[in-house]
Amino acid sequence: MLDIQSLRNDLEGVSNRLALRPFHLDGAAFQALEQERKQVQTRTQELQATRNSLAKRIGQAKGKGEDVTAMMAEAGQANAELQSLEEKLLQIQAKLQDFLLLIPNLPHASVPLGQSANDNAEVRRHGTPRQFGFPVKDHVDIGEGLGMLDFTTATKISGARFSLMTGALARLHRALAQFMLDVHTREHGYTEVYAPYLVNAASMRGTGQLPKFEEDLFRVPFGLEEPTPKEVEEVVRQGVTSLAPPRQRNLYLIPTAEVPVTNIVRDEIVPLERLPLKFVCHTPCFRSEAGSYGKDTRGMIRQHQFDKVELVQIIRPEKSYAGLEELTGHAEAILKKLELPYRVMALCAADMGFSAAKTYDLEVWLPGQSAYREISSCSNFEAFQARRMQARFRNEKGKPELVHTLNGSALAVGRTLVAVLENYQNADGSVSVPKALQAHMGGLDRIERVT
Repeated sequence: MLDIQSLRNDLEGVSNRLALRPFHLDGAAFQALEQERKQVQTRTQELQATRNSLAKRIGQAKGKGEDVTAMMAEAGQANAELQSLEEKLLQIQAKLQDFLLLIPNLPHASVPLGQSANDNAEVRRHGTPRQFGFPVKDHVDIGEGLGMLDFTTATKISGARFSLMTGALARLHRALAQFMLDVHTREHGYTEVYAPYLVNAASMRGTGQLPKFEEDLFRVPFGLEEPTPKEVEEVVRQGVTSLAPPRQRNLYLIPTAEVPVTNIVRDEIVPLERLPLKFVCHTPCFRSEAGSYGKDTRGMIRQHQFDKVELVQIIRPEKSYAGLEELTGHAEAILKKLELPYRVMALCAADMGFSAAKTYDLEVWLPGQSAYREISSCSNFEAFQARRMQARFRNEKGKPELVHTLNGSALAVGRTLVAVLENYQNADGSVSVPKALQAHMGGLDRIERVT
């Protein structure tokens, strides 16, 4: 979420920067809400001063034995109006909050300009695509040829955009995740996290998935919400005989481990000496892919359920862009160890995610498509998520300050499996196991069809 002060102080400048994404900021709507807020706030302050003055005068008059009926009536009117205005002010502030929640992050000055993914800038590439002496297959034909990748049965069980893996292929998928976790914890200094796969709305809101992208999420009705202690206290205070009917409680299946892991610091003030926090987490991820029907319908590239190993850093602001370079390098290290050709792309402003200030995509070479395809996104969100979560640290002066948050896939496990199958395929239909994975595969160096 953007700092509301930036809109109050430089609405035109913020609008111009958001237009690079492109996003149209409704400045007139914001100014109307702000004008209403100022009027109500000014009148509220006037009434508070009047109430305080009357209270003082009433006290003095009573001390002298004077009649205070008129002043009490005036105070009653002021209190009634004040209560009404305070409620109205809360409503206006809620509207301003809702307005801010739908505004994307501002692109960093170093982000390339552009109108689409075609304008993303290549930063570097590593490795040379393999030259094959036989017709290249894609991962679907390879996996089905091995008898270990079954989309038909997965569709019977669940529907489209799911996959079923068996045997050595399922083991290879597991080995990839374990390999990534081992590298990041042993070599890159990350702390492994096991996190919930179901989270509440506050967690989704904190990292920017709600309210903007609710249609892309899987919402799970989860019983009824119990009243909070504050709600119970208010009922008792008002002398009401019963609570309001219980509300439906909803949880959400996580679209990425970024959500539960980043929310570890929601509503927290982290001691300065603990920063940076570096977490790695392996989870399944669940996405409805509401806006991608017709795209990547073949195979495992775009599915409703897939696994990722996610890196998250919670870092002090002045170090966040150095942290982004470091985190991106950690994701690249996995591709280098697997000897998979890839390139690093700096996303243009129009292609970045809602919450990101700057993003690098890692794209791995897929021989079956003769193209580089995204396998990781590494982003710096600056204080955008932290402001939503109220995630802070104490700076050198002991004052609370918003942290910066970063995350990146290191890597998407299913897409890494696709890359291994296609880059390590053999003419006889078998697949060689990358040397870096053989220890995690019990020494197996080749996956062959089991007859």
